Amino acid sequence: MQEKRRVAIFDVDGTIFRSSLLIQLVNQLMLDGAFPKEAEAVYERERRKWLDREGDYGEYVEALVAAFRKHLKGVHYSALADAADRMVESKWKQTYRYTRDLLPELKKKGYFLLAVSHSPKTVLDKFCPRLGFDKAYGIVYEIGPQELFTGGVIDEHLIYNKANIVKRAVENENLTLSHSIGVGDTESDIPFLEMVARPICFNPNMKLYKTAKRMKWKVIVERKDVVYEL
Repeated sequence: MQEKRRVAIFDVDGTIFRSSLLIQLVNQLMLDGAFPKEAEAVYERERRKWLDREGDYGEYVEALVAAFRKHLKGVHYSALADAADRMVESKWKQTYRYTRDLLPELKKKGYFLLAVSHSPKTVLDKFCPRLGFDKAYGIVYEIGPQELFTGGVIDEHLIYNKANIVKRAVENENLTLSHSIGVGDTESDIPFLEMVARPICFNPNMKLYKTAKRMKWKVIVERKDVVYEL
């Protein structure tokens, strides 16, 4: 019987990538003309509030997701794939040093590197292999006739709880949570951080930070060229 592999689970946006893959993808789709420039109007108010530190980043992302789903409907799969290719090619090195360096270190120790994200799987499948990931789970958007997106999400009831995805990955990939490591940056990562042996909260938002302090989880912050533990 094949021995189970230890797993290291990473969120991607804001944990490895110094932005959001979805934000950059939407920008690229507008540059390509696949999305109208007016798509910005759906999330611009929340984006401005976030930039002015008057609003919540989560609300900005929720508005962005709404714009993405609205304008994705009727777009051909190739347009999304091509935009993801171009965006990742130009921006994949824009990562945090701490997590970028942690990935090969864990890979060398034999860990299975698992990415669990709420970004579209199409862009994750182009970004994550460049950093050595063995598997990436993300949002899969439904495709209808003529390879046009419907705007729907496949298995939506499962994908938004990252613990569900980790359970599926552990079973499908013959993994063990013994000695496992998890790295995340927001409260959406709490479900899988609760499952691992060594949770790491990296540049956490306030909701995750409060949970980390209560649970006595490791908190790591990277600021400019300095990495320190709180």
